[in-house]
Order: sequence, then C-alpha cells, then structure tokens
Amino acid sequence: MSHARLFWIQLIYSYAGLFLVWIGPAYASDDSDVSTSWWAFRPLADFSEYNFPESSQNPVDFFINARLDEAGIPANEKADRRTLFRRLKYDLLGLPPTPEELKSFMEDPDPDAWSKWIDRFLASPHYGEKWGRHWLDVIRFGESRGFERNEIINNIWPFRDYVIESIQEDKPFDQFIREHLAGDVIGAGDPDQMIGSAFLVAGPYDDVGNQDPAQAAQIRANTLDEMIRTTTEAFLGLTVGCARCHDHKFDPIPAEDYYALYATFSGVRHGSRVLATPEEMERREQTLQPLIREKSELEKSRNAINEAALDRGLAKLSCYEKEWSRPPVQRTGVEEIFPTVEARWVKLVSQGRDDNPKARSGFRIDEFEIWSADPDPVNVSLSSHGSRAYGPSRNIEDFENAYSADLAIDGEIGAQFISASDYLKIELPEVTRINRVQFSSARGEMATQLYKFTFLSEYRIEVSLDGKNWTTVADSHDRQPVNEAHRNHRIQQAELSDEDREKLSEFNRSIAAVQDQINAVPDLPNVWWGSRNAKDAKGPFHVFVGGSPQRPGDPVTPSSLSALESCGAGYELAAGEEEGKRRLALAEWITDPRNPLTPRVLANRVWHYHFGTGIVSTPNDFGEMGSMPSHPELLDFLARYLQENNWSLKALHRLILNSETWQRSSEWNSVAAKIDGESRLLWRFPPRRLNAEEIRDTFLFVSGVLDNRQGGPGFRLYRYLQDNVATYWPLDEFGPETYRRSVYHQNARAARIDFLTDFDQPDCAFSAPRRLTTTTPLQALTTLNHSFTFDMAHALADRIQREVSVDNQPPGMRCGIEQAFRIAYQRDPSPDEMEACLIAVKAGDWNAFCRALLNSNELIYLD
Repeated sequence: MSHARLFWIQLIYSYAGLFLVWIGPAYASDDSDVSTSWWAFRPLADFSEYNFPESSQNPVDFFINARLDEAGIPANEKADRRTLFRRLKYDLLGLPPTPEELKSFMEDPDPDAWSKWIDRFLASPHYGEKWGRHWLDVIRFGESRGFERNEIINNIWPFRDYVIESIQEDKPFDQFIREHLAGDVIGAGDPDQMIGSAFLVAGPYDDVGNQDPAQAAQIRANTLDEMIRTTTEAFLGLTVGCARCHDHKFDPIPAEDYYALYATFSGVRHGSRVLATPEEMERREQTLQPLIREKSELEKSRNAINEAALDRGLAKLSCYEKEWSRPPVQRTGVEEIFPTVEARWVKLVSQGRDDNPKARSGFRIDEFEIWSADPDPVNVSLSSHGSRAYGPSRNIEDFENAYSADLAIDGEIGAQFISASDYLKIELPEVTRINRVQFSSARGEMATQLYKFTFLSEYRIEVSLDGKNWTTVADSHDRQPVNEAHRNHRIQQAELSDEDREKLSEFNRSIAAVQDQINAVPDLPNVWWGSRNAKDAKGPFHVFVGGSPQRPGDPVTPSSLSALESCGAGYELAAGEEEGKRRLALAEWITDPRNPLTPRVLANRVWHYHFGTGIVSTPNDFGEMGSMPSHPELLDFLARYLQENNWSLKALHRLILNSETWQRSSEWNSVAAKIDGESRLLWRFPPRRLNAEEIRDTFLFVSGVLDNRQGGPGFRLYRYLQDNVATYWPLDEFGPETYRRSVYHQNARAARIDFLTDFDQPDCAFSAPRRLTTTTPLQALTTLNHSFTFDMAHALADRIQREVSVDNQPPGMRCGIEQAFRIAYQRDPSPDEMEACLIAVKAGDWNAFCRALLNSNELIYLD
C-alpha cells in the first residue's frame, strides 16, 4: 500500500543518523571548506544610490535586460492580449478567464486596463486559494499523521483557512512568519493569531509509541528534527537538518546551531486543544459550572447507596469467600463441566469484562470448544464439523470479518473473535449430547502477551434446542473474582436491595437528564495546533553526538544561527528561558530587517511561482549545495522591495506582472535557445503545464459546476477506513460535494488520489518547494477514461446547451462549438477546427465532443 511505502521512506529518513553514529568520528571531521562569506549570508545590497535609468522602465526589466544584453540574446516581443490575460488569471487565481472577462479586457481602451485587472484578480477570494496552495506545499501541510498508522486529522483545517485568509488579505509576510512560529505567544487570547502556530505540528508525526526509553527518545528527536528542517528550509532556505549528526559539511552551520533550535522547539507537542478567546472559555465555563455541580451532587447521592451496599458486604466478606470455591477466570483458558444435556445451540453470555467489571462487550475469544458427552469426546463446535458461530463483532471496513465470530470455532489459535455485544452463539449441525465447554483469549504462544487479550470475568453458559428458549447450565458466580475491583462490584450487586435499585434508577435518570443539558452546551473549537509542555522544555540540552539522544555532548542554549552573526541580528537566551519566549526570539530574528536570508528566500519563491523557476532554482537551499542565483542583484532588489513595501506579496506581484519580462511571449527562438536553451535569462516567458489542482479546478470551472464555497472542513476524494492503521481508497464516483476547489481537499499523506497524483501533486510528507512536471501515459489514460472526466464532459455539454440554442442543424452546432471553444480556450475555432468539430458532433454526441476538449493539450498548457 502507498502508506506502507511512505512509512519506510520516513523510517529511513528518521533513522539516518544511526548510520552516522556507526561510522564514527571520521565522518564528523571539521576540515570542510565552509564560510560565512557565502553570497546568501551577506547583507542585502543597498539600492538607495543605484544608477537606474531615468525612464519608466520597470526595475525588473532593467536587471533582466542587462543580463540578456551581456549574453547577446534577443528578447521576445510582448505576448498578445488574449495570451497575457489567460496567463494572468491562471497565475493569480489558478482558473481560466470567462468569455465575458476576456471580452471586457480585449475591448477596454483604457491604458490602465491591465493594472486594473491585476488589482481585480488580487482582490478575488480565489487569489488566496491559489497562492495559499503554494505556501501549503512549502510548509508540508497535510491532514493525516503519516508513518505507519497514518490516522486522519480532521481538525487542522482551520490552519489551512488561516493561510488562505492571511494571503488573501495581504498580511505582512514578516507578521505571517512570526505567527507561524509564535502566534500563541504574540497573539495570546486571539485565535486568529494563535492558529498560526499550528505550522509547527502540520507535518508528519509518529504516534505509534514505543515502550523502550531509548527508542522513545529517538522518536521524539525525529519529531523535533522535522520541525527544525521545515522551519529553516521554509523561511531561511537552509538545510540546517544536515547538522543533526555532525557539523554541516558544506554550509557554516555547526551542530551546536542545530541543537540550539532543538532547545527552542523542545516544548512543542503534537495534538489537539481548544482554540478560543478567554471570554468564550469563561462564558462556557459559567454555563457549565452549575450543571456540573448539580451532576456532582447527584453522583454523590448515588455513590452513597453503592458504598453503603459495599460496606455491608465487606462486613461479611468471609461468607462470600466461602461461596467462591473455584479459581478465578484465566485468559489462558476456562473450563466448565456440567451434567449432560441435549443441545443444538450453545450461548456464552458476558456479564463483565476482566478489565472492567461493568463492561460486557469487547471481550475476545480465540477458541470456544463444545465437547460431546461420549466415551471419546469430540469438539463439536468446530466449523469443520458443520457448526456455525453468531455474534456481532468489531468491524473493520477495509478487512471484512477480521474479528468475526467464525474465528472462535476455526480450530486455530491466533486470530480472534472480538465481540461488539455481550454474547457468542454457536449453532451445532444437529442436536448433540454435551457436558463440557472450554474457551480462552490467550492460549498457546499468545499467553506470553496476556495484557493484550481482554477476556470475560463474569459469564454464564446457556443451551437451547430451538435457539429461542434457553437454559443456563453453568456460570462464573462461584469463581473467585479476578481482582479487588471485580470482587467489590460482585459484592455490591449482591447487597443492593430492591429499594436501593429503585433509588439508583431515579438518580441515573436525573444524572442522564443533567448530562443531556451539559451535552447541549456547544463545544469550543478543538483544533490540531499542538500543546506546550514545560517539562519537555526544561532541559538541559546538549548536542547529540552522531545524532543519538543516548550520546549527549556539549551543552547548548536557544540561540540564532552563528553564520549570520555578522549581520548583527543574533540572539542567545539563558538556558531557563520560557518556552514561548524562545520561539518568539527565533521568530523575531528570522524576520529582523538585518537578516538577509528571509526576504531573499521569500522573494525567490514569489519569482519561482511566476516564472516556473526561481532566481535561485533550489528554493529550499540557498547554501553551497544549492544553485547560484541567475540574477543576484535582481534578487536583492526584490528582497529590498518586499521589505520596503511592508512585506506585501501583492506589491511584489504588481511589480513583476507589470514588467516586460513577465509579459513576453513564449515563442521559441532558435538563436536565443542556442545560448540559453532553458531560458534561465528569461528571453521568453517559460510555458508550462497546469499543475494537478489547476487541471482539476479547470475541469470543474469550464463545466460550470465549480462550488465556490470557501473554508471549513475539506472534502475527500477517497474513502477513509481506519483500525490500527488507516487506509485511503480512491473513489470511483464523485458527487457534487467534491466539486470544490482542490485546495480544500483533505490531503492525507501517502494517499494516492489518481487524478491529482497522476499529475504530480506532491506527497505532503515533506516540504515541496518545487512541483515536478512529468509526462506519462497514465496521465492521458486518466484524463480520457476517468469517471471524473466523463462527469465533467457531461456537465460541459449541458452548460453549452443551456447557454446556446443547440440543435442538430449546422447553425446550432456551429454556435455550440464556438461557445465551447470560448469557454475552454478563450478563443474562436479556426475554420479547419470548426469543420473537424462539426464532423465529430454529427458522428457522435456533445458529451464525446466535450470529452475531447477536456483531453486537449491547449486546455492544460499555458503559454
């Protein structure tokens, strides 16, 4: 399964440090040529006195054209208006233009029309959805825990909405970063800011648990490592995680810096907790307190009756003990012998579970044997003899009958019946004389793990000839209790009088009524945004030699990266500093105006998403193993521009989108290509295929069925099944509830969603700073044959026939074909295309024609 594959990838990733421990100090030598003079660590260039030409030339074009002139490469002309408009809307909103929008732009004589449409699209709520998706890729946002259990997380979607809304409102990105790292500190009491710190726990999380202290410490170290790597790659573009086991081999990042961050995040734990204002919590508490007090008083009165009954019984304990002549129930096996009786049916009735005397369901049976009263007894309950077993069992959707009653009579030890009620019933093939039953939950080799196999503590055995009228032939009432709790429960039940039971019933009804009132009080939002553990954060903290928590080295305290000390923005905190203040100090250092990495990395990401490749083509690695910037001065200019414009992404968009560079055509020029085949110097606009979400959203949009509802719990393109591990089965049929934008899909780690996965949607187990673009036969087969494509083709055909008067005559067909082209391609068909389409429509139907449109390259490629 896909989640099993991810488990092994994560396991290798998590324990890679163990290899480094084994090969020893030789690997941790400190003779690497690492330097703080690397370009990325230098302060941003100062452009205050830069000699820009005195013209209206966009500064972006100044830097780009200078490199083109230097290389002797001719730049392409400006793209046509239709191409630019289509490019613009996809770039900002991830959706195609409507025919009406394109017509309005094409016919607008206003010289500022282009700028107005930029502003209009930036104001659209779809902007936050498109660019929020980019950021969610970078910060590895997913809605399952990953690793082998991979359980779904149903309450982290408020963080996704927070990202989309923050980007939509153009929240200053330095503030956005600070909220990611310390929103619960700087915005204490304000859920709109506190939710930002869910970033820390939005990654994969190994929740299997391990009883071995050394392994538990290793798992905890892996968890913090994931936070450190994501934080430093997303905000600083540095692979600080490479300093976990030794000093970074290529960048000036010593292991002490890594473990200073380890100390910073040490108090963060994954999990859910209430996210509400103090006032909301206070109001709820005031509503609940009177009800809780009332319930508590009723419970005290009820408990007094039970305690009095127990006290009476304990006073004559010796009398009860005389009645308990047989040994207690054992999970390894129970045998009941009774006078010979004829039976066709035998029933085991639970009256108490050995781990909870009040629970009657949930017990396990590995084998239930019924022995014939013959000189040579036979186990007549075996299914191989024709017997059948009945009884509700624990249900697992992805493993039918995994714990069914049949397992109690299969003659094999291992797989078990797990009850979902209080009985197990066996039907024999014929009426049989019997006198003995034997049953267990942990026989044979399973006896070495008794703690796992919950059993009965109290029971009775009944027999029947017709399956309707039952007679008890044995019970556990004369057995010794399995422990003190069961003893007390048994005595208490025996001592309660009829009057006591009537009073208890009255109290139970009253308690239930109050509980109903308590349940009616609305819950406060319970969100997966992590918890803070002061004990974890206490320390002391050390470098882990070779990455092993079992080999503590030199002590460390929370501090900034030493490589940037020359910028004057560093900090070092005392060992006992509060957990929240550590993260706040880190957040303020990362966003300090003197820190050159953060604005460079962010400006590069914006450039990357506009042009398909960043100025630095390795967005998460600005170190020596990353790529060199193609236009270093431009990168610094954009970083400065970002800071000077209050860290506004929208301001940066406007600068780039108004440049000649972005507006160039994507036409191929063989002369330019001989010098710069990949167009890294941007002599042309790099054409691209739409990404997975854009393709799916385009299908929905052009078909007229896109649900524009924003925010809230996501939808699923899979069926979720969960027991000990989670399983995600891709759906074969899709209802309107799935017709939302793909950013609202509840993306689970290692869950293959055929349409999205086939078009290279990354797995959210790791940060995805760049989307791969592959071309495979499976993509063509998926878009051609997927039920989603058929549904969208049908919807598009319906839309065309609603909007245009379509009949079986050529004029009506021509109108329908023209409308389809305008919807899908934002243009009219050529004469040749019209003739070909007419032939296709006449030969088949509109559904087939629309399916062909959805399978065309023009629909999913952007020039």
